[in-house]
Amino acid sequence: MVQLSDLQLEFGLERMPSSFTPSDNISPGSNIPVITNQNPDTLDYFYWGLIPAWAKDISIARNTFNARAETLSEKPSFKNAFKRRRRCIIPATGYYEWKKTETGKIPYLFTVKELSIISFAGLWEYWMDANGNEIYSTTIITCPANEYAAAFHDRMPVILKRDQRKIWLGESPESELRLLLEPIHSDELKATPADL
Repeated sequence: MVQLSDLQLEFGLERMPSSFTPSDNISPGSNIPVITNQNPDTLDYFYWGLIPAWAKDISIARNTFNARAETLSEKPSFKNAFKRRRRCIIPATGYYEWKKTETGKIPYLFTVKELSIISFAGLWEYWMDANGNEIYSTTIITCPANEYAAAFHDRMPVILKRDQRKIWLGESPESELRLLLEPIHSDELKATPADL
């Protein structure tokens, strides 16, 4: 399980949250760690499920915890965050997918072979309700699955390599950013049966 010091070292972070509780299984609607392009030296916690500025309430977040890379600039829920360059990294040690078998579904943990901490590409947004309550929220960007992951699901999170993180958080044009929103190579992934 990842420790706060591991994240600090991996991402060169200077400001950390006052409390940090690592978890092996985080679900949408939880607060998850993020590193934004606005504060790239800070680890924050954002609500997992993007809440666009125009949303009437947070119920929209049930459908916005993932964003398709192919439609970021078209879908109303995500296009403002994408166009306004509200990009972030969501650090993790892996992600889960369930494989259908004759006896039911088996969870598998996907990790990257050469990395103990991986970086999901994400978007973030700021929202305020009618009472002045503020929420910073995030979504994980997905892409079509590579050949290895496709045996489990047709989509997978966009996983950034170390040298791609600065590009994603930087001022690169959309054409360059789009090149990052592809699946990593099948050879880099490892799936292990998990006990959830």
